[in-house]
Amino acid sequence: MFIQTEATPNPSTLKFLPGQTVLGQGAMEFRSPEAAANAPLAQALLAIDGVEAVMYGGDFVSVTKNGADWAHLKPAILGTIMEHFASGAPLFTEGGAVAQDQGGEFYDPADAETVATIKELIETRVRPAVAGDGGDIVFRGFRDGVVYLAMKGACSGCPSSTATLRNGIENLLRHFLPQVRAVEPA
Repeated sequence: MFIQTEATPNPSTLKFLPGQTVLGQGAMEFRSPEAAANAPLAQALLAIDGVEAVMYGGDFVSVTKNGADWAHLKPAILGTIMEHFASGAPLFTEGGAVAQDQGGEFYDPADAETVATIKELIETRVRPAVAGDGGDIVFRGFRDGVVYLAMKGACSGCPSSTATLRNGIENLLRHFLPQVRAVEPA
């Protein structure tokens, strides 16, 4: 098995591609061993000294470090990922993946049509690009013309995430929905 690695815009996060489906659709992020209780691969990665977060994407695993050197972390991460996929072990145990708390969405029911369009634009135009960088983006809310989004994986804490939100996503949403005034992190 050969696992490719890709740099992301966030220097603290690397994207690992095992050459097979990881999650399929969507993304799941794990920031603690407790959050990864039903995810043996994420638990094993979080047990590596220097690993701060793990995110499963469609065909990749993003790993975020907490200041450690990639030269020391990469071999341990590659070995852990390779061992997991080579063993045929499941990605989740105890009944499968548990839906992660999305923190609840908020918006006025009168804005339901606008929110549906925002979600569609995020799903079709933004999410694939963000996943290409080893991250994910989640709609959190819409209030008074402001869209609130949460960045995950490589995008969480990335130096360019504010520019991505303000210049890229905000411009896209404002182009299609003039009622959108701004995009803010949630």
